[in-house]
Amino acid sequence: MTASRPGSRLDERFLAHRLKSTSLAGVVGGVLAAALLGWRFYVDGIWSWDLLAVGATMAGVKLAAMTWFHFRG
Repeated sequence: MTASRPGSRLDERFLAHRLKSTSLAGVVGGVLAAALLGWRFYVDGIWSWDLLAVGATMAGVKLAAMTWFHFRG
């Protein structure tokens, strides 16, 4: 009797869907942070440095990862 690992039943389709959903979640999170930053600035007149930092970090990580994967393979 052999016990199967939980990860052994996962195939390439699951991993591809996970990659796409994670990427989409990152983009939506960055856009939402930028939209909330704009709302707070234009409507409330408050400059939120924390939202700027979150949006810039998400955009920077996304661009750095795209550049890394472009040149590395």
